Amino acid sequence: MTKSSPETQRSRTFSWQDPHIGADAARGLSGLDYLLAMQEQRIPPPPVMEMMGFEFVRATPGAVEFAFLPHESHYNPIGTVHGGVISTLLDSAMGCSVQSLLPLGKGYTTLELKVNFVRAVTLASGRMRCHGTIIHSGGRMATAEGKLLDESGKLYAHTTTTCMIFDAPAR
Repeated sequence: MTKSSPETQRSRTFSWQDPHIGADAARGLSGLDYLLAMQEQRIPPPPVMEMMGFEFVRATPGAVEFAFLPHESHYNPIGTVHGGVISTLLDSAMGCSVQSLLPLGKGYTTLELKVNFVRAVTLASGRMRCHGTIIHSGGRMATAEGKLLDESGKLYAHTTTTCMIFDAPAR
């Protein structure tokens, strides 16, 4: 068994802002207005984006794009980016694509997620782009799809989700 040594030890730190700032702002905005406020840095991103290293790129009605640069801290025991990190990125982009169509007073949550991993993501994959796009949005349910691509457009993972839409809790 290999022991940790100063030569192999690594560390990573990150900081975040109070998550209630964004959650409170969301209650007073439509879904798209909330996402645009985050994109324009008028409200902070959720802590999970800081922890995972996700970058908010853009939001339009029914579509969201994030960016992601793989890091060693994302690796699993076999030396590739953990599927849970990739799933979290895809779930976030798809969920936000649903959110982008919600009027004031509505919320959503993921009911199911199906991920297909096409190829391994490593440091050599470089900066990745993650697209979430609406397939269907109704009064109580929405479906969306997501794709994780490298800068040349090569597909690394694709996914679908079903989200439940509900009346958001009052302030």
